[in-house]
Amino acid sequence: MAERQDLLSKLADRGEEVMGKLGEMPGAQRLLESAGQLKDRADELQKRLRGLDALEGRVAALERKVERLSGSPSSAAKKPTTKRTTGAKPAAGGKSSQSSS
Repeated sequence: MAERQDLLSKLADRGEEVMGKLGEMPGAQRLLESAGQLKDRADELQKRLRGLDALEGRVAALERKVERLSGSPSSAAKKPTTKRTTGAKPAAGGKSSQSSS
């Protein structure tokens, strides 16, 4: 246990030395300020993203409501294409029989 305390005290001393040297370096202060600003910006971005999740949920709910109120236009769009395909076959056959006569 004495070794553990000794190791921790050595680490604490080294940390204090490094912090003291960083204060003496000319660019270190700017680096620390930039790191602090980066943290603040990341926090702000995270808050905005959480707000977007709520908006996406609201948009999805509104889209479902619009689809329900409009009577599901996707199924209405499928019906005319089926009729066109069926209607095109007899017309094509009628033209070929006329051209062969």
